[in-house]
Amino acid sequence: MQTDSSRRRPARRGVSWVRLTGAVALWSAGIGSWVALVPQVAGAATNLVAVADLNQVITNLRNVLVGLLVGLATLFATIGGVRYILAGGDPGEVEATKKTLRHAALGYGIAVLAPVLVQILRKIVGA
Repeated sequence: MQTDSSRRRPARRGVSWVRLTGAVALWSAGIGSWVALVPQVAGAATNLVAVADLNQVITNLRNVLVGLLVGLATLFATIGGVRYILAGGDPGEVEATKKTLRHAALGYGIAVLAPVLVQILRKIVGA
């Protein structure tokens, strides 16, 4: 029977100050871009109700959609970057980080395609 002293314990890997500082800087940049983006989304959402023309409503809806998608994609990219910095080489955490960054890229891709989707909507509606 083995005792506690004879068992091998894995070495603990702490987070270095350089990685932690990088994570904080990346997180701050993401939050800063989010704060800069939110007023435009709120302004477009306010203008969404104030118009009577269907074309303007569709355009404002597109602006709100693109703003929200870019904001969420930026948030996911920031979280993915922080997770990658703090992963410390753990393969499971690196895979989860890659998945988060893929979702961020998908969000940016949909945001880029949103104006095309709105044009298709305009053709369907006939506006």
